[in-house]
Amino acid sequence: MHQAFSLVLLAAVSSVCLSLLFFHAFTRVPSWPLAKSEAADVVALLRDAGLSDQAVIYDLGCGWGSLLIALNKAFPGAHIKGVEISPFPCFVAWVRTRNIPNVSVIRSNFYACDLADADAVTCYLMPSAMPKLSKFLDKTVRSGTAVVTVTFWFRGRSPKTTKDGPGLRGAVAMYDWPATAENSSRPGDSLGA
Repeated sequence: MHQAFSLVLLAAVSSVCLSLLFFHAFTRVPSWPLAKSEAADVVALLRDAGLSDQAVIYDLGCGWGSLLIALNKAFPGAHIKGVEISPFPCFVAWVRTRNIPNVSVIRSNFYACDLADADAVTCYLMPSAMPKLSKFLDKTVRSGTAVVTVTFWFRGRSPKTTKDGPGLRGAVAMYDWPATAENSSRPGDSLGA
């Protein structure tokens, strides 16, 4: 009996690990947890953007759900929508937020989502994802939508405001979309694409 349980547990852990590796290879974005200080900086920038309590906020690649929880605490009347393609992090985010009525988590490729109702978009991706995301946002969000990125910024776009993080990781930038082209180099250029 003990050996059967061990084999089932080993199979389950192996399946989760293989799933994480597969979706990391597929998206080129690991499911990296967001630090509390990074979530606080994202919230601060969104507050600076003047979001109403009834705002619609998307977290693209919501991972484990940490930012969804922080956004709910900061904007309890907002409609917060997490989108994650990797099954296990999506499941964890759903479990963590299942009792929060204004938060929803869907398992999907966010490039297949309609963001026309977004008042704000957040993401913590990787440099390889930023050029495609930039083009996607150009097509799908309304003018003036607040877009906040963690660590990896949009190359060639001017952020409205930034917050520096500890070291290379954690810098946060907010853009009014469509963000205008930059005239000069900014610190985040080395961090994003």
